[in-house]
Amino acid sequence: MILRLRDRCARLLPEGRLLPEAVWERRHRAIMRLCLASAGLLVLVAWLQGGGQPAAVAVLAAVAGPVALAAVPRLGRKGRAAATTASLLAASVALVHLWGGVTEAHFIFFVMIGVVSLYQDWVPYGIALVVVVVHHGVFGTMYPHEVYSHDAVHDPWLWAGIHAAFVLAASIAHLAAWRLNEDQVLSDPLTGLANRTLLEEITHRLLARGGAVSLLFIDLDDFKDINDSRGHAAGDGLLLVLAERLHGCVRPGDVVARIGGDEFAVVVNGGPDVARSVGERALVALSVPVPLADGMVTVHASVGVAASTDATDRTAGALLRNADLAMYLAKAQGKNRLVVYADGMAEAARRRAGLAQDLAVAADAGQLEVHYQPTVRLTDGRTTGFEALVRWNHPGGGLVPPGEFIPLAEETGAITGIARWVLREALRQGAVWLAETGTPLRMAVNLSPRQFQDGDVTADVVAALEESGFPAELLTLEVTEGVLVRDVDSVVAHLEALRTLGIRIAIDDFGTGFSGLSYLRHLPADIIKIDRSFVMDLPRGRSATTLITSIVELARTLGLDVVAEGVETEGQRQALADLHCAQAQGYLFARPAPAARAGASLPGRPARVPAQPGAPAVERLQGTRRH
Repeated sequence: MILRLRDRCARLLPEGRLLPEAVWERRHRAIMRLCLASAGLLVLVAWLQGGGQPAAVAVLAAVAGPVALAAVPRLGRKGRAAATTASLLAASVALVHLWGGVTEAHFIFFVMIGVVSLYQDWVPYGIALVVVVVHHGVFGTMYPHEVYSHDAVHDPWLWAGIHAAFVLAASIAHLAAWRLNEDQVLSDPLTGLANRTLLEEITHRLLARGGAVSLLFIDLDDFKDINDSRGHAAGDGLLLVLAERLHGCVRPGDVVARIGGDEFAVVVNGGPDVARSVGERALVALSVPVPLADGMVTVHASVGVAASTDATDRTAGALLRNADLAMYLAKAQGKNRLVVYADGMAEAARRRAGLAQDLAVAADAGQLEVHYQPTVRLTDGRTTGFEALVRWNHPGGGLVPPGEFIPLAEETGAITGIARWVLREALRQGAVWLAETGTPLRMAVNLSPRQFQDGDVTADVVAALEESGFPAELLTLEVTEGVLVRDVDSVVAHLEALRTLGIRIAIDDFGTGFSGLSYLRHLPADIIKIDRSFVMDLPRGRSATTLITSIVELARTLGLDVVAEGVETEGQRQALADLHCAQAQGYLFARPAPAARAGASLPGRPARVPAQPGAPAVERLQGTRRH
């Protein structure tokens, strides 16, 4: 009971912002100078009023003596603040006595309370209250005419209580103003959660107590798209809902903070296992669809976790930095997942930054190459076309996996120029194969979501078709479902314009993104590509069989063709054929390969196309580092 009462009283006292060391030291030095100036002035006053050397020495010792202690760093903040407070209150006492106890002299106590409030610590207020009670009571009894100049001389302890009440009221006023100011400065104005400053201060305090402390860095995936497509008002409303969900995922004592537009953090008083549990609950809670005025929205997040037990640098900054690195790795691995920080991630981040720089000149340097993977008809195994896939042969690191550099290119904006270059290369090669074989082979090229934002996709495609002479009716452009949550009307307008040219539109990785039936109903699509995650469970997976059957039947109803991705076994091929899936691609038929190898089985000898001279420099975009 006593401990609970003590904790409750401690919470009532504003623990206050832990002032940065430089700020605290700057304020402390200014207050020390004020103490010394007060000592000098009071010594002069004592001398001029005829107090002589003894009075001057006594004032100097009482006021300047504590300043010597205030200069000792070993005493810590509270001890040094207590020393300067004692000095300033001694100056107040001296002034009252030198001035003969006139009422106006007592006002100096309130001035000094305002000065020591700069420490943002409750200790100086307590000292001031004790000094006023003791001085006005004890000295008022012993030397009433030096402390009071009115009827208080007859009842000094009563007036000591009255003065103490005024001092207490002034202290409470400062404390209240302090707390209200902190509530404004240390909270996020939209969600009411803690902000970054408070997060770092709370983390610092927990680390100072010892024990395990963990931090989660949570970044909402593709949240910028929601702001762009639905407006910032809808985005703010969504943030409020998600902030409330995050708050419901943590334990009492854990603190949730909003540290950026779509970034949150949680400081957990516990080790990595506890933090992982909190993070997994957060992933589940955030993924529940949110109803907005214009429909449902599903949001996912990438979560990085760092623990003080895994770091040599036990500081709030290091913990936040490590959690941020882990979150970036979660993004790079495909988003909507949790990654725990481990040694080596900092090196991975440096490698990623180096790759971003090298990627900017990769096209000009001739490091990019287009590989081609065939699409086959399941009934007879005939190749009906190819999908163009970009590969990066880094001069220092060899072949960089697409899963590593494509997300990086999307993030930096380099993908716009790369995709434009791939489109021209693929259509030029397709025109060569068409001329040599006389067989109408389709060419599928992926469009990046950034191309719809950063340029005129239709104009780029038309220019590439005219430059290569490749027939528009043999071109398939693939978009992922994720592109559809951006400006849907603008995307649909671009796709409709492309279809009028005879180009076919395919939805890549169908079933893994945002679209669902509501988007599919409005899309100008011609082909659905079933994601490999559904195919890999064939032929034994019941749920996979049911889902693929549903997708094939849906496509047939809508008049769409179906292509299955990621076919690696004969069992998967046979299962897809039995489900009436018409076409497929995957390692079972052929891996992506350069043009010379990919076209070797076609009628005639496919020519190897040299790298296009003067490939365009990769555009770099201004903007946020993530969204």
